[in-house]
Amino acid sequence: MSDAPASSPLKVWLDRDGALLRLRLSRPKANIVDAAMIGALSSALAEHRDAQMLRGVLIDHEGPHFSFGASVEEHMPDRVAAMLATLHRLVLDLLAYPLPVMVAARGQCLGGGLEVATAGHILFVHPETRLGQPEIQLGVFPPAASCLLPERMPLGAAEDLLLSGRSIDGAEAARLGLAQHVGDDPEAAALAWFDQGPARHSPAVLRLGVKAARLGLVERVRDKLGALEDLYLSELMRTHDANEGLNAFLEKRPATWEGH
Repeated sequence: MSDAPASSPLKVWLDRDGALLRLRLSRPKANIVDAAMIGALSSALAEHRDAQMLRGVLIDHEGPHFSFGASVEEHMPDRVAAMLATLHRLVLDLLAYPLPVMVAARGQCLGGGLEVATAGHILFVHPETRLGQPEIQLGVFPPAASCLLPERMPLGAAEDLLLSGRSIDGAEAARLGLAQHVGDDPEAAALAWFDQGPARHSPAVLRLGVKAARLGLVERVRDKLGALEDLYLSELMRTHDANEGLNAFLEKRPATWEGH
């Protein structure tokens, strides 16, 4: 394990004789993707990015749930710009990471948690994992998911999740292409995939293979994400309904929409 302080929301260690970077969300049961979690993930990824013999990354979690999503408190008007900037940097770092990033998720994998998961390369889920983007129910939209989901699944299916706010199970996610593997033990499946594939390959060639597979994708998402971040801050956060929805969630009451 790493020398991270006991209060760190992330456990970090090297596995497979230094070939695999393990990142474990370790603030159950919610594993909220807040500033502390984002900072810990970003730091760990940056620290090991250039390790010569590294062949991959596995992100998994303690507790029954991968993540309930991003911090709603950090979406409030006085904090949202900083929160979006750091979350979107993390998403782009994952998207452009030079080695395969695997994600193993059980339980709830929602909101900002699903954005982190879909920025990786290979998603392993349990049949009963619940995946969704519920932000529309709070009166906001998810910029990163609005970029990532249409890249990972059919457009109509992506729009269904983004505009309904509903969740799907792991089996449906696999049928739609959002998840690549579904089984009873996502962590074990991810490790087996790594051992049978990237662990046997040249780390130098893996880096070029990842670059080739994602050529164009990173640029498309970066451009669109910048435009959506601006839309979120300059238009969405000026509406009554976005602020009403966030406040209603924190106050545990139904929102009253006014249509502006």
